[in-house]
Amino acid sequence: MISKNNKYEATAAIARGSSEPLTFEKITLQPLREDEVLIKIVASGLCHTDFVCMQQILPVPMPIVLGHEGAGVIVETGRAVKGLSPGDHVVLSFNSCGECPSCEHELPSYCYNFMANNFSGGRSDGSGTMEQNGEQVNANFFGQSSFATMAIANVRNTVKVSKDLPLEMLAPLGCGIQTGAGTVLNSLSVTDANSIAIFGGGAVGLSALMAAKLVGASPILVIEPFHHRRVLALELGADYVIDPFSVENIVEEIKNIVGGVDFSLEMTGFPEVVKQCIDILKPLGTCALVGAAPADAEVNINIMEMLSTGKKIVGIVEGDSDPKVFIPQLIKYYNEGRFPFNRLIDYFPFNALNEAVKAQVSGQSIKPVVHMEYLL
Repeated sequence: MISKNNKYEATAAIARGSSEPLTFEKITLQPLREDEVLIKIVASGLCHTDFVCMQQILPVPMPIVLGHEGAGVIVETGRAVKGLSPGDHVVLSFNSCGECPSCEHELPSYCYNFMANNFSGGRSDGSGTMEQNGEQVNANFFGQSSFATMAIANVRNTVKVSKDLPLEMLAPLGCGIQTGAGTVLNSLSVTDANSIAIFGGGAVGLSALMAAKLVGASPILVIEPFHHRRVLALELGADYVIDPFSVENIVEEIKNIVGGVDFSLEMTGFPEVVKQCIDILKPLGTCALVGAAPADAEVNINIMEMLSTGKKIVGIVEGDSDPKVFIPQLIKYYNEGRFPFNRLIDYFPFNALNEAVKAQVSGQSIKPVVHMEYLL
């Protein structure tokens, strides 16, 4: 919708406080920069990072429009944008500067300007992409703010996709699913000679499971307290599933089953789980820290244990993914029947976003996706 001053208007879900529900309000989109794209959002996934930012566990400026797993149709492009045109179907991912050493080495998730481009509430220069009643609204979250019927993204975090698959299904590829799958396929280069334990059977953990199954890793263990997620993990290819609250000592339980693993993936963000991930590793094993934790979270480790066994701990952001390369690859795996990520998704209307948040936090829904047509 275009307003009388030739700016686009949209409906956005605004987070105004950690104890308040999201409110649906009218906003106005700022004019496009030359390297930006205006998108009619069709759907957006709900990621755990959205929730931890709502709760200020990861602080962001408020009030803010969150949402960072958007998918939609291009309405307009800036004059310097190449390879994207109005009418194209796109999936949105995280933003990056394109100029720092990490970006030059095709590792944009470690962009030197990642925080400014994704968590600052505006563009990296401090300007905004959304306004309300003439005042800037914090937005541009992950270079998009897709909890809105329209959004501005950068050409760098806009991935063109085929029109053969529904956008509402593709939306969550932009963060959680690529993070889990990328951890296995890109960061750790897991093979069929490796064993792996995944702590956390949410969207990120189960995406890692599907990727591990895809490359033939064995055995694959998933540690997850919710019964329905353990059942799904088995259906998706896990060899063993364990309820961590049903055993006295999870480390001993895992060692009794498989002796130890080559890779352990910490998807929960709980510091106490990190030690368990380290303890179950074989010599030369790697513990991958993936789950978002509080900014001040710390873990105590035994230096001599790490030194004498050659165990490694590595932090991973977005599965070391280059979205423009990896998202099409995941779609290819889906089309081949080898990466059934659609099984993780539950759909909600956009105006039920608060209910979707509750469903995710309660564990009821693994990957909620909100569909915007209900407020267009």
